Amino acid sequence: MTPGRLGTTVVTQQQEMSVKSVVVPFERDTANPPLGDLDVPERWHTVDRSAHAPHLVAVPGADGKGRTAAALVTARPGTAYWKIVDAVGDVPAAVRAVLDHARERGLAQVKWEGWTATPEAAAAAGFTPLRPPLAQSEGAAGPTAGYVRWLHDDDPVTGPAHHDGYSDPPYYGQSTHFTCGAVTALVALAHAGTLAREELDREAELTLWRGATNFPACEPVGLGVAVRRAWPSSPVTVHLDTDRPVLLDHYPENEREWRALLQRTSRTEAGRTGVPIAPDRLSLTAIQDAIGRREHVLLLVSLAAMQGFDVPHWVLCHGVVPGAVVIDDPWADAATGDTWVDAHLLPVSDRSLDTMSSLSTASTASAEPVEPVAEGFRGAVVIGRRS
Repeated sequence: MTPGRLGTTVVTQQQEMSVKSVVVPFERDTANPPLGDLDVPERWHTVDRSAHAPHLVAVPGADGKGRTAAALVTARPGTAYWKIVDAVGDVPAAVRAVLDHARERGLAQVKWEGWTATPEAAAAAGFTPLRPPLAQSEGAAGPTAGYVRWLHDDDPVTGPAHHDGYSDPPYYGQSTHFTCGAVTALVALAHAGTLAREELDREAELTLWRGATNFPACEPVGLGVAVRRAWPSSPVTVHLDTDRPVLLDHYPENEREWRALLQRTSRTEAGRTGVPIAPDRLSLTAIQDAIGRREHVLLLVSLAAMQGFDVPHWVLCHGVVPGAVVIDDPWADAATGDTWVDAHLLPVSDRSLDTMSSLSTASTASAEPVEPVAEGFRGAVVIGRRS
């Protein structure tokens, strides 16, 4: 079963008529004269979306002049989707035009925020409703509804997201700036049926973080050990291709020393609790294979590409589509117009995911300068299926 067939009637490309349209950059501080008499929501101009390449997909009038429809479209860099923020004018024509251009670019998916989109309009265009979030990340007040349409309807798809009986993982936005690791683990466990969805709340988030933290971040070994302790029936494997302490390079030496000690303690605890630490780099193919076995991969990435700041961050890898891995990201950056609709069921291109999950440094706790590890390091926690 492919994502496009989940819970809705698939509208194939052959059933749709192409729409003549133009794509132009969106300038927040201009009145957008190319849109003529079309009225656009104020939200188009109140948020600086420049980091997410905002552009207009506009449908010209029959005489080639003016505009009968337009959609504001954005996307996180390095990803394989487009998001419709709003469509105005002849909405069905605007949406068809967006789908046409997304296919031309080989994208995996188009999403549609539910600010003004109705369920009926979304369904008529072949979109499936996204399950509303259990919580939204701190400061990110997105729409109450969102919709998705997958564009590889006839392609083979692997992973837990694409088997009969599948339901999407719940979306839960982290409530702090530092609990991403705990949230991705909890969402994975809820998706696997190990944790009841109603138990995925802030208390669970902070409790798991407290057991895994390296103050304040969660490093791979500590996170894996905390998951195994809390859910001993779930197989857990840590993948970390360095034996040096990680995620410490921005601290002064005296701050690195005690955190490094805690990481060494986590390795000792991994041995005691039966959590293997694989020293080889987890390849992109291995990530895809794990997903194909219906396992969940918690992957440590840098947000430099997707959000513009080089901060280590945990995401959940749970599905595969042609050319991309489907992740859930517990963080949305409201300052760029990013919402839970972007972060949920997010396809990241294979090349981008491979790059962003190669973190640049692993730090020692010595007084000597921090030196980059060759080709960076990769950290991941794989949660297997319960036997």
